[in-house]
Amino acid sequence: MTVADAPAGNWVDRYAPAPIRPYLHLARMDRPIGSWLLLLPCWWSTALAAGAARAPYPDPRLLILFAIGAVAMRGAGCTWNDILDRKIDRMVARTRSRPIASGAISLPAAFAFLALQLLIGLAVLLSLPRFAVITGLASMGVVAIYPLMKRITSVPQAVLGIAFSWGALMGWACVFQSIDDPALLLFAGAVCWVFAYDTIYAHQDREDDAIVGVRSTALLFGQASWLALALCYTATTVFFGLALMGAGAGVIAWIGLGAFAYHLYGQVRRLDIDDGALCLAIFKSNRDAGLILFAGLSLDVITQHLGALWLP
Repeated sequence: MTVADAPAGNWVDRYAPAPIRPYLHLARMDRPIGSWLLLLPCWWSTALAAGAARAPYPDPRLLILFAIGAVAMRGAGCTWNDILDRKIDRMVARTRSRPIASGAISLPAAFAFLALQLLIGLAVLLSLPRFAVITGLASMGVVAIYPLMKRITSVPQAVLGIAFSWGALMGWACVFQSIDDPALLLFAGAVCWVFAYDTIYAHQDREDDAIVGVRSTALLFGQASWLALALCYTATTVFFGLALMGAGAGVIAWIGLGAFAYHLYGQVRRLDIDDGALCLAIFKSNRDAGLILFAGLSLDVITQHLGALWLP
């Protein structure tokens, strides 16, 4: 069965065996953008910490573990969201064909699949240093309550921001066994970034959300969304700049931040909240923005280390 809000011609519908296709749709494996957006703060934090520790490069083992964990936990989050939203999803054209809402996956099967994904995430977490394990576990309450927030607050994106930005603490926690000012500043900037890009995403659904009584910052800000986004993206850039200063980052990291900020400026300039396809495209472009920043941070670590080796 094809899911209405899945990308056309996605690999799940084209290549996955029919029995597991609903589960892959449930975990949003057909839409990897969510995993990227969950992963990027982890990678930023790992690279920022590597620079502060004067390591030769960001730890590849951590980068791989975070990638696996991001896929598993993003899938678990989507599964939990669809379990809680199954009645609402049946009322919205874009979501009524999702696996739980459509009946392609039963509720007991969905809970079993959720447990499997959480076990994978736990296995990754337990592979990290003890302080990082504790830090990661501290996020679970926020992750669990996020799907409920759109029922009780007009700013559920703020809660999502905390959940999706937790990785900004994790890389630093793995390297230093602590959470210091640069990690906290990176986390604060990431929260603002997530708040902004999810507001852009929410504009696709604001009419349906208004009908079914679901709240969002897209409905709250309306035509003033561009101003809210500009303020959030400015705050993101400022917080990230302070994090770079605190970690002793070099020139290439600052160039990466500048390119990242320019990308965010372009998003605000291009935004048309009445064009759902454009909103989705701008939302997805945040993966590229995040990779630009990660590349700047990583190259800065490597070049600073090589420079130190060459100096007499």
